[in-house]
Amino acid sequence: MSFRAINEKYLEPGSQILMVLGIVALCQPWNMLLHTYGVTIILIGLIGFNVTSKIPREEQAGTGHGADQQAHNAGVRH
Repeated sequence: MSFRAINEKYLEPGSQILMVLGIVALCQPWNMLLHTYGVTIILIGLIGFNVTSKIPREEQAGTGHGADQQAHNAGVRH
């Protein structure tokens, strides 16, 4: 499994989940420690998402054409 596949499957959704958990930690009234670090958790998730979303998907990395572009031109003669 390549780094691009790991990024697409785990890191990008993980950073999105971290942002949502930061919002939950900020809005919950029971634990002051979670409320204190809620914005920090949101910012870590946001920075992580900004970094991981800039990494191109695995099928777009090689030729500049996605798999759908190759499938679209499968029957075309050149």
